[in-house]
Amino acid sequence: MNSLVKTAKLGVLWRKNPLPLLTTVRNHWNKDFMPGPCPKTESEKIAAAKKYGIPVEEYETYPDDGSGCGDYPKLPIDPAEARDPFYPWDFPELKRNFQEILHDDFDCYTEDRLNPNVKLHLPMWALWAQFFGVIGFLWVIYQFSQNTKMFLPVTPPQYIYDGKVHYTFETD
Repeated sequence: MNSLVKTAKLGVLWRKNPLPLLTTVRNHWNKDFMPGPCPKTESEKIAAAKKYGIPVEEYETYPDDGSGCGDYPKLPIDPAEARDPFYPWDFPELKRNFQEILHDDFDCYTEDRLNPNVKLHLPMWALWAQFFGVIGFLWVIYQFSQNTKMFLPVTPPQYIYDGKVHYTFETD
């Protein structure tokens, strides 16, 4: 019944104005979000900076090494974990604002992922020592317990009459 109501609503919308239903996905192609070629002249650099809304003095591109970044700006790494949690973000779950230019590897720097700016509470050698200490301890326990076989105690099956066959699956 619900699907019939939704279909009827679409029919009403179609009769009122069919154009919005046809043009709503007009600009949502992947090719529309592709970066352009790497700028080679000053005028191309100015146009690319204007396209991304960055001042020309701050606009810098990735090296043209075939990675596919093209004219996309090289932005500093600003992970979401290091951003202010009390700022009124437009998208608080991602800690970003509307029309904010994203880093090329934005998906690597969300709150649940990498933060290259983090300061560890212990030096790296101490963290590795803890890791290998735990793994080594578990390995030693495993090696010492190899000779000790553990099993559940099992008694032989108990039948009503010893020697009498209760179940046979052969046909005579």
